[in-house]
Amino acid sequence: MTDGNTTDALTRLEQEGEIAADYLEGLLDIADLDGDIDMDVEGDRASVSIVGDSSSRDLNKLVGRDGEVLEALQELTRLAVHRETGDRSRLMLDIAGFRARKRAELTELGEKAAEEVKGSGQPVKLKPMTPFERKVVHDAVAAAGLRSESEGEEPERRVVVLPAS
Repeated sequence: MTDGNTTDALTRLEQEGEIAADYLEGLLDIADLDGDIDMDVEGDRASVSIVGDSSSRDLNKLVGRDGEVLEALQELTRLAVHRETGDRSRLMLDIAGFRARKRAELTELGEKAAEEVKGSGQPVKLKPMTPFERKVVHDAVAAAGLRSESEGEEPERRVVVLPAS
């Protein structure tokens, strides 16, 4: 990618973040919830976080049980960006640090599974996960020097950690 294309992609991702932030600010207003919005670009996707002060438990309502509400809000936010830009968005949404904590837990899970496979030489099948969760585990397994693949159909799709070939 040339520098011009990199700058164009960065500008496009920043625009996605701004559209998402505007959409989410409107949502917070409607729900009468307090929260600040942080925007960033991580790799090849826009990243938007809603953060509150440490005493604000209201934002957890937007996370829901096991992140179900967060996943739905992320899809709605992606649709709002798509409506404005005409392009499919891969934007990531985090609320109250839920995804950051989940990422750390899943990285540890992937590392432990990789160690188990290295020790036993046998594949390890993990429990079904969302696409976000599988991606984090795949990255952790790759960083540990092993391969992994996804198998099954949603919502039962899971990661299988494989021995080195």
